[in-house]
Amino acid sequence: MTVAISCGEPAGIGPEIAADAWRALRNDIPILWIGDPSHLPSDIPVTVVTDPSSAAASSPMSLPVLPIETGAPRQPGQLNPAHAAGVIAAIEEGARLAHAGQCSALCTAPIHKQALAEGAAFRFPGHTEFLASLDDKDHVVMMLACSDLRVVPVTIHIPLSEVARHFTSELLEKTILTTHNALKHDFGIERPRIAVAGMNPHAGEGGRMGREEIEVIAPVVARLRDLGMNVFGPMSADTMFHPTARTSYDAAICAYHDQALIPIKTIDFSGGVNVTLGLDFIRTSPDHGTALDIAGKGIADPTSMIAAIRMAWEMGQKRHQK
Repeated sequence: MTVAISCGEPAGIGPEIAADAWRALRNDIPILWIGDPSHLPSDIPVTVVTDPSSAAASSPMSLPVLPIETGAPRQPGQLNPAHAAGVIAAIEEGARLAHAGQCSALCTAPIHKQALAEGAAFRFPGHTEFLASLDDKDHVVMMLACSDLRVVPVTIHIPLSEVARHFTSELLEKTILTTHNALKHDFGIERPRIAVAGMNPHAGEGGRMGREEIEVIAPVVARLRDLGMNVFGPMSADTMFHPTARTSYDAAICAYHDQALIPIKTIDFSGGVNVTLGLDFIRTSPDHGTALDIAGKGIADPTSMIAAIRMAWEMGQKRHQK
């Protein structure tokens, strides 16, 4: 079994960090890169394959590539709408292989959403929503993970002024249940401990600083605890992320984007991994963008890509064992 890597935006750092990740992992984790072989760095040995099952044998010696036609050469740092259809096709093929069990997991290199919209009328806000559509899921969850912390924002890419309106009991409960299931089946934690952050300062301070904790969070937590889940909160977010506090839970559920992402990016900016929970297959991604400004300069840091591939591989093994 292999970890499939979709090529991402060709003009960005995706091809070079994939090559660096292969160099670092080739003796440990078999990799299958999906994209245009000509977009990879010229010094990387490549084996073009047509069957994913043949990738593992060649991965220690060369990077296996399932070729996707993108229609134009790669110019680092310069977006080309002609690439868009090929980038989308690479994601679709990776998702298909992972869903069919022909690859153990999918790791997606960063995409440039504007380039995809202009070149192929891509209508999704990002990878997560596109993969949910491909997998016919109406609700998936974004987790950011590193060795010291896992965080899940309940609301994601919306203005802060709209968080309270979107932060419903139904959404919170779905998010906790999806996270709980993934911690068990994909991370191998038999009885997950899940901490739920309050939305307001000091977790609302008994209603004096907001009532979301009383009216939304506490009833959901109580209901799930009655079902036997080890869920607790609402907790004051400003005291949840120091080293001692982090030992008390396996994942933190946060109300909004920055409440979740600031702690993990402070703790491990380079090694964070984006994980989509709730799909029928494993999907991870490095927690950074296309970095057009440094593409092709040989200075891109592959740490997050390496971590994303490692996590995809480990999660794939756990799910297979289950």
